[in-house]
Amino acid sequence: MANSTMVTEFLLMGFAEMLELRVLYALLFLLMYLATLLGNLIIFTATTLDQSLHTPMYFFLRNLSILDMCYISVTVPKACVNSLTDNRAISAAGCAAQIFLLFWLAVTELLFLTIMACDRYVAICRPLHYPVIMNQRICIQMTLVSLLSGLIYAGVHTGNTFRLSFCMSNVVRQFFCDIPSLLRISCSDTFSNELLIIISAMGIGGSCFIFITMSYSRIFSTVLKFQSRERGKAFSTCVPHILVVSIFLSFGSYVYVRPSTSSDTILDMIFSVFYSIVPPLLNPIIYSLRNKQVKDAVRKIVSRKFYSGKS
Repeated sequence: MANSTMVTEFLLMGFAEMLELRVLYALLFLLMYLATLLGNLIIFTATTLDQSLHTPMYFFLRNLSILDMCYISVTVPKACVNSLTDNRAISAAGCAAQIFLLFWLAVTELLFLTIMACDRYVAICRPLHYPVIMNQRICIQMTLVSLLSGLIYAGVHTGNTFRLSFCMSNVVRQFFCDIPSLLRISCSDTFSNELLIIISAMGIGGSCFIFITMSYSRIFSTVLKFQSRERGKAFSTCVPHILVVSIFLSFGSYVYVRPSTSSDTILDMIFSVFYSIVPPLLNPIIYSLRNKQVKDAVRKIVSRKFYSGKS
């Protein structure tokens, strides 16, 4: 057991061994990363500079864009560098930091998506009370509570994971550090860790899913009473939101909630892409390409820059 506490670095898995395939995967990840940064930066800029978008919905969308840029930056740049250089090592401190940041941002993102469902419910089902319920003070308070909750959640799980001893191996069967992969290589009793993950997933993930489902059920029952044009507008806002939440929760639950003894490395890595990379990539596509107000704001900003440049 003396050697079990001497692990100072871990080795991450890659998607392929051949150099050509490693370069291909790195370029694919890099393109997805740059597209995510660009899309979220456009949304952040548009919702910041256009005064007509200074509403609660776009306040949370602006915060979600910042969160998505940070969230994808925790895993993808390191994965690209590792794939190109074939240097898969990550220090124990770096691994702990990656897990902490990933959990913090993931939980905060889930809470933001839940708040945005609540915002849509109030806007569609109780429009007369919307300015009172979703005022600026409430929006800021909900944002701070979400960030603090994610911080506590990440701290508890990261601390609980790195109190374990690692003596079986230092190979993390994932392209980034995550808790299920570390539990599989621990020589300590991981029952309490797995139990905590399940309780947390059911408590936070389950509660958010139920709240979102109830919000959209009431939204859809209200929307069915609208005229066809207004109905289509409401559905176009809500359905993509449900899609992102479903992808985020379903793939994340599969990787984290199932027993650590059952393992399919390639499948785990593919599923991890769907909860760590796809949601931040989808959010700007959904909210910019499908949202007329955001597109109009982007056009105004671009035309303003163009005319100022010509003058």
